[in-house]
Amino acid sequence: MIIESSAPTRVDLAGGTIDIPPLFLFHDGAATVNFAISLLGKCRIETRDDDRIVLESIDRGLSYETSLRRIHELRHEPRLELLAKLVHFFMPEVGFNMTTESEAPAGAGLAGSSTLNIACIGALNTLVGGRYAPERFIPIAAAVECQVIRVPTGYQDYYSAQYGGPACIHFGVEGMQREALAVDTAVLESRIAVCYTGEPRNSGTNNWEITKRHIDGDNELFDIFEGIRDGALRLREAMLAADWDAVGEILRDAHPLRKRLSPHITTPHMDDIIDTALANGAIAAKVCGAGGGGCIAFFCEDGKRGSVEQAIAQMEGVEVLGWRLNTEGLSIRTSG
Repeated sequence: MIIESSAPTRVDLAGGTIDIPPLFLFHDGAATVNFAISLLGKCRIETRDDDRIVLESIDRGLSYETSLRRIHELRHEPRLELLAKLVHFFMPEVGFNMTTESEAPAGAGLAGSSTLNIACIGALNTLVGGRYAPERFIPIAAAVECQVIRVPTGYQDYYSAQYGGPACIHFGVEGMQREALAVDTAVLESRIAVCYTGEPRNSGTNNWEITKRHIDGDNELFDIFEGIRDGALRLREAMLAADWDAVGEILRDAHPLRKRLSPHITTPHMDDIIDTALANGAIAAKVCGAGGGGCIAFFCEDGKRGSVEQAIAQMEGVEVLGWRLNTEGLSIRTSG
């Protein structure tokens, strides 16, 4: 049997970091807004006639082999740790080859690891006969990824990977709720440019340090997160109302607020890219993910996405990413 799964990466527009528990419990009405894009994380599983388990990451150029008899050892295997822990969790009873690949650049800030997480869970769950209902995938993904990175992980990335499309994720005491946003996707695609800066994300912006400061009672940080929450809710309203002028204003105002979280949200090279984009038709810049490298999304004046992309593409190390909105989310196909 061959199982092929894929899940989309995402561009986060507003509400980043507030999706990390327990931060959202301190801010009533906490929400994030993001949309899934066509750069996919992929997983392929092919069953074997023997008891071997072969894990391979094409992006990292790494592979690891073990057997069903030693599957319990995967719980503590440091090589390809996320894949190993997922296989250990599902405990399949047949040998197989498992190969993963991401279409997003390494360290892009587009939720590549969380996306692969969801894609692998979909494939492994199929391998073991659909043991878990789809609504269990996100809690499993978050728990396993927390074991790998050893700090709490945000939740927004799993929702875009599993369900696709533009969405607002609401967080509160009652739990998490995904709200699909009915927006004009053609306008969204025509007005947002995404580039990879050529600098992989580094640890300069540490979400765990921010989380600890917040829990320790940093009043300035509390106020920043109140503003992040408010910006996400205003962005949701503007997108639903198709008020694209307001969308641009909200995203423009959010950038300096995000920079108050850490001086390392942007690098000097990223600042140069942002200045060039703003001078050529961009209204606002949104650093993707935690920042400190990776990707930047630009909300552009109507008809100016091409001008922005042309200008920044001439800068050293910059790669303009071609993308389309992904509305499918997690996809699983079987054959053989």
